[in-house]
Amino acid sequence: MTIADLVAWVLLILVAAYACAGGTDYGAGFWDLMAGGAARGRRPRWLVDHAMAPVWEANNVWLIFILVVMWTGFPILFQTIFSAMWLPLALAAVGLVLRGAGFALRKPTRRLAGRRVYGALFAVSSLLTPFFLGAAVGGLATGRVAPGTPASAEAWSNGTSVVAGLLTVAATAFLGAVFLTADARRFGATDLVGYFRLRAWCSLVVIAVLALIGLGVTHDDARYVYDGLTSGIGLALVLLAVVGALATAGLLYRLATGWARLTAAASVALVVFAWGLAQRPYLIPTSLTVSQAAGASTTLRWLALVTVIAVVLVGPPLVLLYRLDTRGALQPLTDADLRQAAPGSGPEGPT
Repeated sequence: MTIADLVAWVLLILVAAYACAGGTDYGAGFWDLMAGGAARGRRPRWLVDHAMAPVWEANNVWLIFILVVMWTGFPILFQTIFSAMWLPLALAAVGLVLRGAGFALRKPTRRLAGRRVYGALFAVSSLLTPFFLGAAVGGLATGRVAPGTPASAEAWSNGTSVVAGLLTVAATAFLGAVFLTADARRFGATDLVGYFRLRAWCSLVVIAVLALIGLGVTHDDARYVYDGLTSGIGLALVLLAVVGALATAGLLYRLATGWARLTAAASVALVVFAWGLAQRPYLIPTSLTVSQAAGASTTLRWLALVTVIAVVLVGPPLVLLYRLDTRGALQPLTDADLRQAAPGSGPEGPT
């Protein structure tokens, strides 16, 4: 294995990590959007706020790592993608910013009209951002993009891109529903356990339908990736992902939500790995291989070293953060907590 292959594996692992961590956040925003009006959606949105608050910013760390590894390790890949698909990626970036702003500002806003505006920004962006990211990946799989390809709508608005975008949204909805089911149990919100469990099962049905449609579309539109997904290690990983998804459905039925979170994340990660391995040795089928896209060997060696340092320094805090969050040890401060912590405050409030 060359140093370029090693960095390519790092990039694939980072994409899988972001698909699971960031995907769960996007899924929570999707169910926030689908919760209904102010009265009907009050309880689900309350759970989304409390479940996401400790970790939503940390989940975007994976996206930063992806961009750094891509532009440093594979500059031709970075240039090609962001030149040919600047519009969907720009829309995804805008959605990412608006989503964060909406989530951060809607809870402290006192006026109902303001909360609705910020809530709408958060929810709609949680739908559009993963769709455009998935559409860009689907466009790459079709081979419509190559080094030097000018920007065009055809690169990301074809059948494979649309199906990939919808599958990405459905996968995030599945992850979000599974994790929110677990969070409902953690917060003692028994009325929301069945609410989100049903939505997780419905998401699996939608994923299955879209996957069958995707097989027909990619057979004609992205044949290289289709062949990789329906044979060899790609097929084995897809079958393992199916087993993981079915196991998640069964675990949710038994309310084994802790294990359900693991199997749900594993099923999504396996699909990402299957997709990545299906197009090897290409980063962009069938025009750009790993070796062709790789930067200078010295740069790659330094990037590998920095990756190791990042794993040592950043990995343990992230693991601890996720572990504390899933155990319910991290809870946001309430207004009452802040009043009690104010200088000169006693048990009854400020003196």
